[in-house]
Amino acid sequence: MTYNFDAERWYENQNALLEARRRRGELDDTAFTEALEEIDRRYEEMIARLDRSFELPR
Repeated sequence: MTYNFDAERWYENQNALLEARRRRGELDDTAFTEALEEIDRRYEEMIARLDRSFELPR
């Protein structure tokens, strides 16, 4: 089985979710910033774990 996980798409989806929550008033600016920092951290961890075999040499 092949599993293709798109980290960039995950990040875009998470960011859109946070933006929507902020627009609805569920998150104030501080909570939004903290949540965004958390998804940034998680995204960086995901990228660091990727095999990188999909990248073409320069």
